[in-house]
Amino acid sequence: MKLISPRLMALLLFVLLVMPSASWAAEKTHNGRSTYKAMWLSILHPGLGEWYLKDWGPFEDCPQKKFWIGFIPIYGWPGYLQVKSAIDARNGRTNDKLTF
Repeated sequence: MKLISPRLMALLLFVLLVMPSASWAAEKTHNGRSTYKAMWLSILHPGLGEWYLKDWGPFEDCPQKKFWIGFIPIYGWPGYLQVKSAIDARNGRTNDKLTF
């Protein structure tokens, strides 16, 4: 007794391969940068996602408060500032405000 047909298995495999790339392409900002990737960079370290959204550039384009305060344990990483930076990057914001 077959549980799943080969055609259905091929269709499921195709959907699983195509869906992530389709959603990744849909998550672009006005300058063509992925907000999803920016979110993960901000999870790595606060401020990196916003800097990525500003097309990297000089270090002055990086949110200075988020980046430097991000080295403080618990408050910066992992903690409040990491979450705040990830939310800002996911929504395409590149500000340096530390409050919600």
